[in-house]
Amino acid sequence: MIVFDLQCADAGHVFEAWFGSSADYEEQRGRGLVSCPICGSAEIAKAVMAPAVGTKGNRKAETKPRGAAADKPLALSNAGPDPALMKAMLAALARQQAEALEKSDYVGDAFAAEARAMHDGEIDERPIHGQTSLDEAKELLEDGVPVAPLPLPIRPPKSDN
Repeated sequence: MIVFDLQCADAGHVFEAWFGSSADYEEQRGRGLVSCPICGSAEIAKAVMAPAVGTKGNRKAETKPRGAAADKPLALSNAGPDPALMKAMLAALARQQAEALEKSDYVGDAFAAEARAMHDGEIDERPIHGQTSLDEAKELLEDGVPVAPLPLPIRPPKSDN
């Protein structure tokens, strides 16, 4: 997997996205599958990225800003949310989703049938994730089956080369 900082051309929002390779990014962007999570723009390009350099082993990572920046409240401007803050929030969301998926069974295209069977008491309940159509998801919700989309896209297990 590779992480890219991406930026939308319309509003300049910067966000992080994961791809199997640089070619995967180009292919998905070409098909219009990459869009800004903040404004929905499909005009996306790679943003300038700083290299990921690890800290020295004998240093503790700093978790709070130092000096005057530590005392200032977060401020929003008319230009929208701070891109660095949005990137940090999306990274935290990605970590939380990954932790939840580790405790969940991937059922692929059988998601709707599995969720309905659990709801109807035909099989034991357990956390699951997979794919379903929008129509199937609406039917599940109308029937009282609690389902929700994942906030971030995932690659099905064993789909990597």
